Amino acid sequence: MTDTMTRPQDSDYDFPPPPPPVLPPHHTAEGGGRRWPRRAAGGVAILALVAGGGTAGGLLADHYLIGQPVTAAASAAPASTVATDNLATVAAKVSPSVVTVTVDNAGGTALGSGVVVTAGGLILTNNHVVATTGTVSVRLSTGRTVPAKVVATDSTHDLALVQATGLTGLTPVTFGTDSSVAVGDTVLAFGAPLGLTGTVTSGIVSALDRSVDTGSEKLTGLLQTDAPINEGNSGGALVDTSGRVIGINVAIATASQQDSGSVGLGFAIPAGTVTTVLAQLESQVK
Repeated sequence: MTDTMTRPQDSDYDFPPPPPPVLPPHHTAEGGGRRWPRRAAGGVAILALVAGGGTAGGLLADHYLIGQPVTAAASAAPASTVATDNLATVAAKVSPSVVTVTVDNAGGTALGSGVVVTAGGLILTNNHVVATTGTVSVRLSTGRTVPAKVVATDSTHDLALVQATGLTGLTPVTFGTDSSVAVGDTVLAFGAPLGLTGTVTSGIVSALDRSVDTGSEKLTGLLQTDAPINEGNSGGALVDTSGRVIGINVAIATASQQDSGSVGLGFAIPAGTVTTVLAQLESQVK
């Protein structure tokens, strides 16, 4: 995504287990705490959604909206709505296919989310979740934790594949298509915000085709949502009311230290980009 805004300076937050609900999307923990490096830009800060410990978690990429007004984009397609009780059905369907990904090293722990793409434990996540060297593990929705390793990465699109070991019979996610997404559509965001695994939040698609500049790469064509997402949601699923993954959570916007207000803006890599890159990454594994 592209971003013309500044970000706040680095700050440290204590995050003892169980993690308190006060941390942002991707974080690092050091000495039992977590830290989110941010660079302030006038008005809104765009942050990657990884939660972590030590310098590892601090590798969350800060994403800036580049030359774009933070307003909802118009869409000719009809927006979908759904009864609240139906959202519980969607959450129950998708939750088993969402995992927590951690990378442990001497500096701390980086924590993010991922989605199951094969029954044998191939997991898709953000590249920035696993960008640091360390011991990788995957925690399933059942609470079981297994060792894993990074098997393919694409830093340009901020996606990566992790192979969890010793697993069979997992339920892969189903991806939607970009053409089915409209501004106003109801969506659910899945992941481990602030380290709180198994969390589901809801909102709408609030804009399409956003761009963010992380400093190392530019992410384009992103979905914008007001579904609450925080550090730890990186790599998790943004899902429509049919339970299809329409995006992979990657960044959020927050008010800078100089400004205040309700921001409520998150960003996800659209399914069309995800499935194209996924095919390329899987070809590297085979």
